Amino acid sequence: MSLFLFISVWKPHKDAQTHTYAELAKNYNNCKVIYSAQCVVAGEMGWVESWNLMNNGSSILYKLDGGSPLANKEYLIIKEYFEPLSQLDPPELTPEEIAAGEEPTKPLKPFCLPWYPDGLAYQLNLTRRNIRRCEAYWRFHQFLISETENGNISRQEAVSMIPPLVLGVEPHHKVLDMCAAPGSKTSQLIEFLHSSDNAIEAAIPSGLVVANDADNKRCYMLTHQAKRLQSPSIMITNHDAAFMPNIFHTRKDGSVGPIKYDRILCDVPCSGDGTMRKNFDVWKKWNPLNGANLHGLQLRIARRGLEMLTVGGRMVYSTCSMHPLEDEAVLHRLIREAEGAVRLVDVREQLPGLTYTEGLNDWVIMNKEMEVIPSADEIPTKNTNLFSKHVFPPSSEDREKIGLNKCM
Repeated sequence: MSLFLFISVWKPHKDAQTHTYAELAKNYNNCKVIYSAQCVVAGEMGWVESWNLMNNGSSILYKLDGGSPLANKEYLIIKEYFEPLSQLDPPELTPEEIAAGEEPTKPLKPFCLPWYPDGLAYQLNLTRRNIRRCEAYWRFHQFLISETENGNISRQEAVSMIPPLVLGVEPHHKVLDMCAAPGSKTSQLIEFLHSSDNAIEAAIPSGLVVANDADNKRCYMLTHQAKRLQSPSIMITNHDAAFMPNIFHTRKDGSVGPIKYDRILCDVPCSGDGTMRKNFDVWKKWNPLNGANLHGLQLRIARRGLEMLTVGGRMVYSTCSMHPLEDEAVLHRLIREAEGAVRLVDVREQLPGLTYTEGLNDWVIMNKEMEVIPSADEIPTKNTNLFSKHVFPPSSEDREKIGLNKCM
């Protein structure tokens, strides 16, 4: 049984007061032009709403680790907290708080995320102000902190749980997480590996999770995350994912050969412009070429992942970016190079109730001067080192065959 609990705690941007809209207007307008052209965010109102969200701060999210032997008991404890908190009558605002523009504290109403299996994922909106003003909320928050330290609860964004979920890990699978740090997705993979109904296989699965990261310091963070789950089936490596070496093992017939993985998570380094809401610095550093600069690295990592994937295996490619050069363009190129050896899988049925947009079959490429580059034959001389002919969208004849609309 896996229960995932998300507690949203509003966290204002530390730079929100020092960086005004006027200072970021150029980046925002350029971003708006590019993503409006891609139809990623529809219409002017779509961008107004998106900007308000991105400028409002983000949430701190927690999940209950289903791999813990105490998961069932933890679930019951959480449920005991839910009911009184939802019926709580918060204290009224003082005149000083009203004058300061404070909003009244509202009772917590857990929301069950419909796309997570078995209805075991919940989200609550709990602000730091709520915690400060209401003792019951403060006690609940302290409980979360304590359980996090004990390894029963982990902090994780709801959206970051989707890639491991659709990977479909089973206890006998050999799993590779290519860019694993800080380790929240790796923790999920370990939990899925220990999800057997058989007590022995749940304790010691026949499968394995190899968690890799190129940054040595981040590997220590990854080790700390994985250590809390106390799994005997985790290996941590420190390599450049684009040049990930083979790991050799002895097969049942006595021969020695490289491990081929049943499941690979390829969550590549990216520009992160899909995280502007929580990473305010992204707005200051954003420019139209970020996606083009990272496309090659992302392609090399994903290509190496496919080389290590077993026949019939599954790889999930994911980024924190909205830019098609980091997403659909990478997959387009991989599928063309594979010449029929790989295909895109439609996983929408695994996520009922999730709001999403289909992948793009067509996109617009712009340079730093916001000039549209219509085709590979019209790349300006000054941009030949940035854009290759492979980053352009598929032809109308290839679109149905490649099926980029299956991306989410």
